[in-house]
Amino acid sequence: MEKFIDNLPAMDLMRSEKMTFVQLIIPVESAHRAISYLGELGLLQFRDLNADKSPFQRTFVNQVKRCAEMSRKLRFFRDQISKAGLLSSVHPVLQPDIDLEELEIQLAEHEHELIEMNSNSDRLQHSYNELLEFKMVLQKASGFLVSSNSHAVSEERELDENIYSNDNYGDEVSLLEQDIRPGPSDQSGLRFVSGIICKSKALRFERMLFRATRGNMLFNHAPADEQIMDPLSTEMVEKTVFVVFFSGMQAKTKILKICEAFGANCYPVPEDITKQRQITREVSSRLAELETTLDAGIRHRNKALTSVGFHLAKWINMVRREKAVYDTLNMLNFDVTKKCLVGEGWCPIFAKPKIQEALQRATFDSSSQVGVIFHVMDTLDSPPTYFRTNRFTSAFQEIVDAYGVARYQEANPAVYTCITFPFLFAVMFGDWGHGICLLVGALVLIARESKLSAQKLGSFMEMLFGGRYVLLLMSLFSIYCGLIYNEFFSVPFHIFGGSAYKCRDAACSEAYTIGLIKYRDPYPFGVDPSWRGSRSELPFLNSLKMKMSILLGVVQMNLGILLSYFNARFFSSSLDIRYQFVPQMIFLNSLFGYLSLLVVIKWCTGSQADLYHVMIYMFLSPTDDLGENQLFWGQRPLQIILLLLALIAVPWMLFPKPFILRKLNTERFQGRAYGMLGTSEMDLEVEPDSARQHHEEFNFSEVFVHQMIHSIEFVLGAVSNTASYLRLWALSLAHSELSTVFCEKVLLLAWGYDSFIIRLIGLSVFAFATAFILLMMETLSAFLHALRLHWVEYQNKFYHGDGYKFKPFSFASITEDED
Repeated sequence: MEKFIDNLPAMDLMRSEKMTFVQLIIPVESAHRAISYLGELGLLQFRDLNADKSPFQRTFVNQVKRCAEMSRKLRFFRDQISKAGLLSSVHPVLQPDIDLEELEIQLAEHEHELIEMNSNSDRLQHSYNELLEFKMVLQKASGFLVSSNSHAVSEERELDENIYSNDNYGDEVSLLEQDIRPGPSDQSGLRFVSGIICKSKALRFERMLFRATRGNMLFNHAPADEQIMDPLSTEMVEKTVFVVFFSGMQAKTKILKICEAFGANCYPVPEDITKQRQITREVSSRLAELETTLDAGIRHRNKALTSVGFHLAKWINMVRREKAVYDTLNMLNFDVTKKCLVGEGWCPIFAKPKIQEALQRATFDSSSQVGVIFHVMDTLDSPPTYFRTNRFTSAFQEIVDAYGVARYQEANPAVYTCITFPFLFAVMFGDWGHGICLLVGALVLIARESKLSAQKLGSFMEMLFGGRYVLLLMSLFSIYCGLIYNEFFSVPFHIFGGSAYKCRDAACSEAYTIGLIKYRDPYPFGVDPSWRGSRSELPFLNSLKMKMSILLGVVQMNLGILLSYFNARFFSSSLDIRYQFVPQMIFLNSLFGYLSLLVVIKWCTGSQADLYHVMIYMFLSPTDDLGENQLFWGQRPLQIILLLLALIAVPWMLFPKPFILRKLNTERFQGRAYGMLGTSEMDLEVEPDSARQHHEEFNFSEVFVHQMIHSIEFVLGAVSNTASYLRLWALSLAHSELSTVFCEKVLLLAWGYDSFIIRLIGLSVFAFATAFILLMMETLSAFLHALRLHWVEYQNKFYHGDGYKFKPFSFASITEDED
């Protein structure tokens, strides 16, 4: 058997790639080119040899700063292009290769030119806004001044006739009336301030003026005809023109301070209509000139941005690569002579020839007299985990890695997850109508794969696109399980021939009360469509799906325990095979494997035995006669044997392994002690990092407690995990019942009316419920439950998941977030 297993061909994803720890000694003159070629290859993960140094203490910190500064300039160009509404070229034009120094000079020149153009444009825009505001103030304020002058003339006549002739006027007159009174006066007369303010501030502005002047002012305002660009936010803002009439210099000072506090712009407006018209004409002519100048400046700026946009993608990629190269060079150390850089890292064994070829090419291209030294080193560190995946397997590997990255060379659950995950999903989601809907969505994503992969998608769409092949398999298995359940949007169809049952009468009125009559051979595939609406529908489907869930759960848990055997055999751990794998298989199959056997026998024989009674009294009264619950000859002695095996398996898991480990550790420690008698102090100083010095102290109590926890967890988990697989039955039943409710109580109920509007409403509600509840919420629910079954019930039997991913230095993995 062992020879047969050894001769089996290796499975691609079953074990992670074999890794080796290597050291590179690179001459300084070829270091940059060598790291660049390794970045293009993407198969070497460097170890940081300067982890104790801060980023500012590293060798190539100045080069990293230069790259960061160039990245800032490129982001500035990209933002300017975006604000201008231009599109940067996705496919850059051909341009001769330039080095980093030339690119730095070009970027500095472009930035200086663009900043100067922006400052000139801002100044011109500010002047244009001021002139435009002045023009609107002139137009609106002239109307206020004309109306106020006519009002003042009529007021003078009324005052002359009625009030000024009164002898007691000097005692009763108000301050504003004294300012308006003609003739010699110490006051300076009626004045006004005109300007423009944001519409949102106008009401608060008026209240503040009223309070500051104690009501001795007149506030007139009118909305501006045009919106004006805010220079800070570059948004169009609605503004209001105002004219404030007041008296006295003190009031003027207060009003001007309030205008300044509210950000209102004040403009002088002459009272003479002729001067107003003359100034308006001058302002209009200057506005036309400024508008022409601004348009010319914008065209020149857009032309400069377009020329930058042609090369922007290439420049960004180049700067990202250079920064990544210098970041990697900062992880290397100088040797004693300061002429070579020393680096260490991990690489797959299959990649060694490719890495050596890339290093030789770097030496030749840099005209270095000394080649790069590349050799393998021994290390005690655990290697990283690396699986070579493709577009199909990567999503399933991500599902496993979300729980924990596999330990180096550990059995990979993703090999079986590719099939078991979508199948368990389909058991809960089984409906071939809904499966076809999911299949259409998956095929659309796969058909537009090349187009969508080049676009920047949202978080939800990116997740959906990444799992397109998972969705494809989930839909195919859902169609398969839906055909077994015979459900198409909860409606059964006679796809594989006629039903094996018929009604007792022509009206089929007793189908739900008494039942159906079997008159021919069973339905060839799946559930008979005549079960729908019959008296036995729910009990039959419940029994079928519940027992099927138990069978699937026991099979998958046995697969997990079997993989623990392959793990123990691969790592040559005979203790785990004898004292972990064997008792676990015995315990699980003595109880739940036996239950699965009873389910299959009951299905095959059509027996009426009560399996609940059989399993309960297997523990309570194992020697009692089974009576009518006996399914086969010799069942009672077999149950006693299985029960004894299950009881023996518990101490078998618990006690032998810790004591054997303690014995082995004692023997090993004694051998090391005798060996150290003949070892000189010189030898210990020569190899301070040897494996001999890196032994962990054995703690028997800790090992025993760990084994006890592991054993108790398995024993209790065997019961709880088996019960947890009943979620397959529960969610399948819930999905079927929800689909039935939406079909019968919404669609068919609405279709019973003759009104077209009611039918349309019913169809719309049914489509909405199907799309958002059954195809989205139920899909997510079944996905999460399938995820839990794999992470908890399946992977905890064999999967440690305490490794770390292989993250090679690769230009392909550089993202926009790393700028």
